[in-house]
Amino acid sequence: MAINKNHEFEDLDAIKCAIVEKNVSSERVVFLKDLLSYNKYEVVIVASPSDKMENSSPSTTFTIGVTDLSFNPINAIFGRLLHTPDGHIVTLSYWQQKEDVSDDSVPYFDHR
Repeated sequence: MAINKNHEFEDLDAIKCAIVEKNVSSERVVFLKDLLSYNKYEVVIVASPSDKMENSSPSTTFTIGVTDLSFNPINAIFGRLLHTPDGHIVTLSYWQQKEDVSDDSVPYFDHR
């Protein structure tokens, strides 16, 4: 059980995982899987359960987790623990995919 909402755990494909994000698109899955794999995390991705069982169509959203149970996305971003493949520290804007390049020279609280 999570201590707070920002540090959740679940079994994904019978593997205990720290949840990175839930209900994400396939494009976001690719971005996060590449970034987390580059940072040496073992990533587990499963289809999110659908809220409505009307059409029984396959889920279009996914849940992403990592096998390192100490991983917390908030701590990883603001603790400057993640790096991009080009050597920069992952910023909040980069994590949220608001920027294509992580500009770690500007502190997050000065970013506009």
